[in-house]
Amino acid sequence: MNFTCLKNCSNLKGNVIITIKKIAELANVSPGTVDRIIHNRGQVTQDNVDKVNAIIEQYGYKRNILASNLALNKKFRFAVFLPKYENIEYWKSQIIGIEKAAIEFSKFGIVLDYFFYDFNAASFKKEIDKVLNFECDGLLFAPIFYEESVQFLKDYEKKDIPVVMIDSNISSNQEHAYVGQDAFQSGYLAGRLISFAVNNERQILIFKITREIESTSVYLQRIDGFYSFFKDHNELTNFKFSEVTIKDSGIDQLCLDMFSGINSVFVPNSRAYIVARFLEQNNIKGVRIIGYDLLEENIEYLNKGIIDFLINQRPEEQGYMAVNHLYKKLVLQETVEDTHYIPLEIILKENYFPAKKL
Repeated sequence: MNFTCLKNCSNLKGNVIITIKKIAELANVSPGTVDRIIHNRGQVTQDNVDKVNAIIEQYGYKRNILASNLALNKKFRFAVFLPKYENIEYWKSQIIGIEKAAIEFSKFGIVLDYFFYDFNAASFKKEIDKVLNFECDGLLFAPIFYEESVQFLKDYEKKDIPVVMIDSNISSNQEHAYVGQDAFQSGYLAGRLISFAVNNERQILIFKITREIESTSVYLQRIDGFYSFFKDHNELTNFKFSEVTIKDSGIDQLCLDMFSGINSVFVPNSRAYIVARFLEQNNIKGVRIIGYDLLEENIEYLNKGIIDFLINQRPEEQGYMAVNHLYKKLVLQETVEDTHYIPLEIILKENYFPAKKL
């Protein structure tokens, strides 16, 4: 090995971008030999392998993967498997983030194919077959229906394709990536927020406004986290809990008796505005409400001071980060963390921007 050359050329680091051609010159081999070593194609003597690897280590060579992909006009197809979003503001925001990433990375060969299902298990199961039969490089998936999603992921593992989940996280035999909030921790945070500034006995109502999908893990984990806060703080003895469940989003299902003696309401999804609207219509004051998501209707009642706290899941960021994860893993071939928790963001009318004066 020509150590003299390495010593004399040591000032190249930081001043010259090391290339395959430069590595070949330093190692006194052909560029083709360097290329075979970098791509592990064999037919190279061990002595040359050692020389080339020593130079790569010293000068920090990194293959320009993007340039290689562009030269080959390589395409990366990502399947996006989500609930239909037309009338759901939360999922619209997810799509906005996904499309933002798709536009940003399209010049690197990323192409998205969408598969949407209605908010019922039958539609979800029907769409599964299409996703399983679709050839792609990576999958972005919202596992809304728990049992069906577990089986889907088990079947999808046979494809040996990277999967990144958003909104809900489901464990399986194969490790998949997740971008979103820690649902249990967000419920725990809601419990802490409701516990503030309470001196006397406090009646808390957990208001479950559900579709079929609210039998999923996220919804239940939030409720579990909420109760766990009070279990972990047994000094908080002045709290009593009750639960009410109504189907879908019908305000006509609410009645005054539900709120008799209630001081605080926890809504473990994005429909806190339904409770707030009922309280406003019936001139019920002094009830603290905490819910999720910066929907326009939630923001309206936050600014009116009827909703006290909203925990923002930042859905647009979730969508963007999910595509970004697949981009880094498949296009850049980087090692990326499998779990990316979106920070829990507490929104009050005083820190929401722009705050509307009503």
